[in-house]
Amino acid sequence: MSADTLVRPDETTDESTDNDTPKVFHYVKKEKIAESAVMGTHVVALCGEVFPVTRSPKPGSPVCPDCKRIYEMMKRD
Repeated sequence: MSADTLVRPDETTDESTDNDTPKVFHYVKKEKIAESAVMGTHVVALCGEVFPVTRSPKPGSPVCPDCKRIYEMMKRD
């Protein structure tokens, strides 16, 4: 499996804080991000979370530990 289809993380709606800021962002396939943002479809993160893309992460945003672990394992291959 190639890691070049993975890019920035995106958040899941069920892990948001009280002020609408997500607790963590998830890694999803690059080509699915724009489709979800425009069409409102759901994406599947590396960790298995399913959600619509609603926000973009900023540098330093917290990343889902499961997504990060899976992504690092994929980069090694």
